[in-house]
Amino acid sequence: MNQPQKTIANETTVSGRGLFTGCESQAVFSPAPVGHGVVFVRTDLQRPVRMPALVEHITKRARRSTLRSGPDSIETIEHCMSAIAGLGIDNIQISVSGGELPGVDGSCLPYVEALEKAGIVEQEADRPYLRITEPLDVTDGSGTLIATPPAGDEFQIIFDLDYGAGTVIGRQLYSYRLGPDFKEQIAPARTFVLEEEAQMLRSRGLGLHLKPGDVVVVGPNGPIGTDFRFSDECVRHKVLDLIGDLYLLGCPIRGRIVAYKSGHALNHALVRRMRAMLDSQHNSELLKKNAIVMDIRTISKILPHRYPMLLVDRVIEMDGDRRAVGIKNVTVNEPFFQGHYPGQPVMPGVLIVEAMAQLSGLLLSHKLEHTGKVALLMSLDKVKVRRPVVPGDQLILEAENIRVKARTGHVRAGARVGDQLAAEAIIKFMIVDEVQ
Repeated sequence: MNQPQKTIANETTVSGRGLFTGCESQAVFSPAPVGHGVVFVRTDLQRPVRMPALVEHITKRARRSTLRSGPDSIETIEHCMSAIAGLGIDNIQISVSGGELPGVDGSCLPYVEALEKAGIVEQEADRPYLRITEPLDVTDGSGTLIATPPAGDEFQIIFDLDYGAGTVIGRQLYSYRLGPDFKEQIAPARTFVLEEEAQMLRSRGLGLHLKPGDVVVVGPNGPIGTDFRFSDECVRHKVLDLIGDLYLLGCPIRGRIVAYKSGHALNHALVRRMRAMLDSQHNSELLKKNAIVMDIRTISKILPHRYPMLLVDRVIEMDGDRRAVGIKNVTVNEPFFQGHYPGQPVMPGVLIVEAMAQLSGLLLSHKLEHTGKVALLMSLDKVKVRRPVVPGDQLILEAENIRVKARTGHVRAGARVGDQLAAEAIIKFMIVDEVQ
């Protein structure tokens, strides 16, 4: 059953010091329109910096989830994201006057209470969601995360937290179906660390401002300076973190998640696998609808490429200047198959990247239209060819705008065959004056 998208009715604010840095910060939550998603904005910089809460904008940090855009970042977003996910909010903007979100009491309850006070309203559009259709799994050392298809329409997490026998935390197993009891059962659970971990963080200058109750410091005899809110508060907080991290997918999930010793890095790895499944499902729907946003005649009017170097046959989605999806049908008649390779035709990886660059150029053309500027390929980064592309394959090309400045444009691009990633790259363009 489809559900409507939601936002908040009024602005609301949460203030406090960052959990790790201790810096004073304020987060102002504002309503947002349909399809906006969850977007953070750094407002304390020379210019506002927007950071969509999506896994592709996550950077590596220990013990937390951090968004990054160029040199700028927002630390420790997982508790805020968990509150937004737990309340079923789809569209919201969070303006942050600091490099880290307020840690408040180490849980997401203060965020939940502030958002409820602002009021949650339905919008006139259905929620997109990912239904897990086949098992996905990621591992890291002894940690494992598995996503499996749901029995119905539920989102369920089963978390096995194992600190070993003879410890205060021990082994805690908790199963939770996301629902209206989120505020009572999950939101109050606080961040926890072992006493030796707390000492190590303090030696690195982190968390020096924290007092008992801001986080749960667990010593040999139990929590220090506070009491557990639940007998199994530790595993409930791990579920809280996982709910927040999984919402970096950009939409809710229908599926069952089984976690064993999982942390933020493993959570992010699973979301990336889910993102590939979500994109594949979305592209399949577009293909079923035989969507055409640009046919080959329109493409030829924008791109200067011609046979045999025009490598985009059709554009099936163009979301403003944010994202584009195109098609390259690979046939045995392609001229490059004559020499690459006779008897075992394989599309050259460099041409797959060229196809992605051409779609990226079409995406940037929306931004540059009527400006007298054009985008020229300048550099490629993080290029990876994942699987061979052979005659009969249909390449689904994807391009997402990372940022466009006055002189440069950055695009994240990928190419898939079905739900398998064939290639990916970060493509940088130079913006120059169009030659008349």
